[in-house]
Amino acid sequence: MAHTASPPPTAGGLTATEHRLANGLRVVLSEDHQTPVAAVCLWYDVGSRHEVAGRTGLAHLFEHLMFQGSAQVKGNGHFELVQGAGGSLNGTTSFERTNYFETMPAHQLELALWLEADRMGSLLAALDEESMENQRDVVKNERRQRYDNVPYGTAFERLTAMVYPEGHPYHHTPIGSMADLDAASLEDARDFFRTYYAPNNAVLAVVGDIDPQRTLAWVEKYFGSIPSHEGKRPPRDGSLPEVIGEEVKQILHEEVPSRAMMAAYRLPHDGTREADAADLALTVLGGGDSSRLQTRLVRRDRTAVTAGFGMLRLAGAPSMGWLDVKASGDAEIADIERAVDEELARFAEEGPTPAEMERAQALLEREWLDRLATVGGRADELCRYAVLFGDPQLALTAVERVLQVTADEVREVAAARLRPDNRAVLIYEPTQVTAPDTGADVSEGATVSETGSAADTHDQEAAQ
Repeated sequence: MAHTASPPPTAGGLTATEHRLANGLRVVLSEDHQTPVAAVCLWYDVGSRHEVAGRTGLAHLFEHLMFQGSAQVKGNGHFELVQGAGGSLNGTTSFERTNYFETMPAHQLELALWLEADRMGSLLAALDEESMENQRDVVKNERRQRYDNVPYGTAFERLTAMVYPEGHPYHHTPIGSMADLDAASLEDARDFFRTYYAPNNAVLAVVGDIDPQRTLAWVEKYFGSIPSHEGKRPPRDGSLPEVIGEEVKQILHEEVPSRAMMAAYRLPHDGTREADAADLALTVLGGGDSSRLQTRLVRRDRTAVTAGFGMLRLAGAPSMGWLDVKASGDAEIADIERAVDEELARFAEEGPTPAEMERAQALLEREWLDRLATVGGRADELCRYAVLFGDPQLALTAVERVLQVTADEVREVAAARLRPDNRAVLIYEPTQVTAPDTGADVSEGATVSETGSAADTHDQEAAQ
């Protein structure tokens, strides 16, 4: 087992050490004895960007299958054992990774490690047609409930397809299509597991009230005998021009509560200083009640009931800025669009004020510290930086990088990216359904999915 020494303390004294098993599994440990709990987080380097045409949604479907039993744990046993021991657990799928996590009482850490190792090493022994059909139906229902049958539900899916062109690895969202979910076979799932669910394609983080040497011994005991696999196919190239080049717009007539304008902008790749600057720009413009768009549209013009700007950070493709404005009463979308463009143009010209810059940095700093303050949040961030950027230590210095960004950099990224020729726009117009006995026409509306709120864009993923 290789060992990397811990660097000097950062981020409030937090530290992490990295280790690697002979089979390629990367292990990151971070001690924290403030509370008697421990978090286990396992990231596999596979997400919807690794899928091929005709098999979208397979990464998310497989996330569900990982909770259907393994060689030693039958059926729903994973949930039962963790919750019976006083722990909590879940799994999520995104464009760029699939993760599984448990938070346990510290004395139950060994159980969580054994459970994760058992399904990594032996899931194929339990994977059969019955579990495949069961979870296929669960995922299809999830799509109906979160995407297809809720107001504005397909907004994120539609805008993603508009920002990332046909054939791009990020063109489709992790939920996948109904047709592809139906087409997925048991052999597809087995091949997916063999290809991606190998120790050399994963990072395991353990954070909390732990004894590092004992924890490493357990990791070696349970994960060390799982063979590596070299058949992984690298994701397709996700590079794109920095700007779309023109405004792309769709107008939808659907059964929604109010008119809405939603827009997506291409932004810098995650892991760059420019991405941090973009995050600060969106926070000034649409983060909270005192943001510029909220002040202009909701409080001053009263043309909207909410106006938010969020950022979906992506490492393998341009990130995405997500604007979400819900109209007030009979307010016209044209007036809202004009006001949005005026505010973005003014911001691109003037940049943030010192007070706005201080507030935005404080908000992002608080978000980061909130994540690092919990053992589960820290474990997830350590995995994220290890998988996507090769260095888990970057998680402990992220706050410093945000605070180093200047107002000029924020203005520059806004001027370069928050432009009408770099956005996809969805306009929602409510259908007018009239009672049949009036003799009036009844407009035909479509259904939609995914909540599409700015708050949801931080982690657009399908959860177990």
